[in-house]
Amino acid sequence: MRGHRRACSSRSAIPALDSPPVPKTVRKTLDGLRSSKPVLPTSTTPESLRELMAVREIVHAFLNADRPEEVFQFALDRVSPLVGATFASVYLVDGVSELMHLVAAHNFPERYQPWLGEMRVRLGFGPSGEAAAEKRIIEVPDVFADSDLDDWVEVASELGFKSLVALPLQTANKVLGAVTFYFADSGSRAKESRGMMRLVADQMAATAEKASLIEQLRRTNAALTEANAELEEQYAAVVEARRAKDEFLANISHELRTPLTSVLGYISILQEELSGPLTDGQRHDLLHVKRSSERLLELIEDLLELTTLTRGDISLFVEEFDPALVLQEVVATVAGRPNEVELKVDEPPPFLPRMKSDRKKIARILVSLLGNAYKFTARGHVQVGVTLVGDRVQYRVSDTGIGIPIEAQATVFEEFRQADGSVTRRYGGSGLGLALARRLSRLLGGDVELVSATGIGTSFTVSLPLEFEPARDARGNLTIT
Repeated sequence: MRGHRRACSSRSAIPALDSPPVPKTVRKTLDGLRSSKPVLPTSTTPESLRELMAVREIVHAFLNADRPEEVFQFALDRVSPLVGATFASVYLVDGVSELMHLVAAHNFPERYQPWLGEMRVRLGFGPSGEAAAEKRIIEVPDVFADSDLDDWVEVASELGFKSLVALPLQTANKVLGAVTFYFADSGSRAKESRGMMRLVADQMAATAEKASLIEQLRRTNAALTEANAELEEQYAAVVEARRAKDEFLANISHELRTPLTSVLGYISILQEELSGPLTDGQRHDLLHVKRSSERLLELIEDLLELTTLTRGDISLFVEEFDPALVLQEVVATVAGRPNEVELKVDEPPPFLPRMKSDRKKIARILVSLLGNAYKFTARGHVQVGVTLVGDRVQYRVSDTGIGIPIEAQATVFEEFRQADGSVTRRYGGSGLGLALARRLSRLLGGDVELVSATGIGTSFTVSLPLEFEPARDARGNLTIT
């Protein structure tokens, strides 16, 4: 008989610490009553039919359970009568220790219910522990016929079982735990009966694994839903913060421009000597004050125009004009070219067609790019030109200045960004010129691209449609492509 089972250890059940006194039968993790459901007579029911019924009940358990633990409980209640078991139990590996905890029990007496949640079995100890650890069926044909099982005699007598079969619950990847069936009669189970219990155990393991995956998917979906809700809240907060920032910048720009315009007016009055004659030193000082004020006014205008673009409140005036003439006007008006920098203007192609777009916006783009080229070129030359490529007009502004590092080329078009953003940078500016140029270009259906190398120079290309048709959203606002 010993060749059919492994001796059961008194350590097979480990109650939780600080728990109330536990009956001896619970400490052995064995419990049971006579089955409340009729056992199908095996003499009249074909074995194949019983197997199909067992599989059907497990599938039914899977369809009616929401969690893996419910699959086990439902399956035990339905399958135990089919295999002729008085009662049964399922233990699962907890994944963090060598203990298995009870997750389902069929036909356990009511007086043991308070301690079921504390039932533990150590892997390798007792029939359930050995079945899970060794991944094989553990059968005890007769608990009373072996002196090695004296510790189990009292338990078996009280609960009314004489034999048991413990089977591992395992999938292709891992062992989930063990299921143990307890029987009121002694003797080894028939080969067909063991085969059906093996089938039951395999189906329970597979079904529980699927239910576990579904439960994980539910938890993941719940976590994703929660994360999406948080992201939506954060996005709404970012949008509101950006709106508040743009509104603040627009308001402060208006507030700064008004007094600065008055300052420039008073400077002009002083320069005209309407309030009295000026000395040469005073004229020199006023010239510097006026230049600084005009530069400050330009920055305020850039900031105001950028915030207007961001808010979608900008207006366009589309007209026909000569694209080469716009470039000539910009070249004639943009100041700040260093003495050691030569300006080269390429001859436009003959018969350049007229362009239909916003002339002032294009001039604003070219002013930003040409002013940027002057600022970062100490010597060498700045070259500008216009040409037609297909149905698009291309303006090009290149220089032999300091160039833009590769790592900074992706950010130079962002607001308030420069290649050198440190407080000790050599070149001044607010970092709005290139951002404004790109936004205006995209507003007009085009874009700005750059090619640059450190120490060699930079070339900006503005590509715009020859005939621009403004795009608007559902609310009638202009959209940036």
